[in-house]
Amino acid sequence: MTSETITLPTSEQIARAPKVLLHDHLDGGLRPGTIVELARANGYGGLPESDPEKLGTWFREAADSGSLERYLETFAHTCAVMQTRDALARVAAECAEDLAADGVVYAEIRYAPEQHLEKGLTLEEVVEAVNDGFREGERRARANGHRIRVGSLLTAMRHAARALEIAELANRYRDFGVVGFDIAGAEAGYPPTRHLDAFEYLKRENNHFTIHAGEAFGLPSIWQALQWCGADRLGHGVRIIDDIEVSDDGEVKLGRLASYVRDKRIPLEMCPSSNLQTGAAPSYAEHPIGLLRRLQFRLTVNTDNRLMSGTTMSREFAHLVKTFRYTLDDMQWFTVNAMKSAFIPFDERLAMINDVIKPGYATLRSEWLFPQTGSTPSATTGSGPA
Repeated sequence: MTSETITLPTSEQIARAPKVLLHDHLDGGLRPGTIVELARANGYGGLPESDPEKLGTWFREAADSGSLERYLETFAHTCAVMQTRDALARVAAECAEDLAADGVVYAEIRYAPEQHLEKGLTLEEVVEAVNDGFREGERRARANGHRIRVGSLLTAMRHAARALEIAELANRYRDFGVVGFDIAGAEAGYPPTRHLDAFEYLKRENNHFTIHAGEAFGLPSIWQALQWCGADRLGHGVRIIDDIEVSDDGEVKLGRLASYVRDKRIPLEMCPSSNLQTGAAPSYAEHPIGLLRRLQFRLTVNTDNRLMSGTTMSREFAHLVKTFRYTLDDMQWFTVNAMKSAFIPFDERLAMINDVIKPGYATLRSEWLFPQTGSTPSATTGSGPA
């Protein structure tokens, strides 16, 4: 009996594979050159570097601290240059373009409208600017031969007191590009139950929401997000591993919360590179995604903050392919999971899976049937057989 050969996808195949992104922050994915230009145009003098390349390096190094609180400090600079309608629309358009160029076919991008009011914009003007930017980015991507659909998630900051107001805003714009709601920010000391009125409102309105939980704080945060607040998905959720025991002989035992999350197929928005930076996981090899994948949790792969982590969806998958020897079948599994968990109507999710994602992976898997045979000899140069 011969062992089965595992064919790992190449970096080029990973880049071309259709991908779905559910957890990405708009203010965490700016192009460094755009930050420099917007800072200059809007009179913001607080940037630590004025050269785009050096600035990009600064963001990655500042975020690579092992502390979620320090990681969040980097957003002061990106938010500072996102205070006008034109700036917000530009950043959103470039976000859609960049994701589409990386093979992302569907994305839900989150941002906190309350963080973009310093120059007089209203909450509604912020949402409309971002929505317009996403539509422009989709058009540009299509002109460049890519297809992407982008929805917005409106985020409330968990240390503030505007969650209900933002939830109502998300509900008003639910038919105009906003697909759901989220809360974000430091978990410790700011449990999701502080914003219970917002979640109760969204449930009454039959609207969707995800909650950042189980990243810097452990199982109580996850339990509250699910059992008190009723979250549809968990932002990160990586600390569910704390409720799973693995014995020396490899036997795995799930606690009641971990069993509930798996049994109910609650989607976990995994962000491996970000988790390493914030200390939620020590390395790619030790990231819980490996065990959780084997246990068949509803996992998705995400970028979180592309600027701070110096990452893309293709880079996230490349790390996982290298670490866990994931194949195109594994990539498709993660991608279908994400599409199943998106906050758009069922028929539209199903069409994306059947008409875009599965055919895309089938094409990649079939490429071994058509090996490169080199250049065709030119008749005019006399090369080739006589």
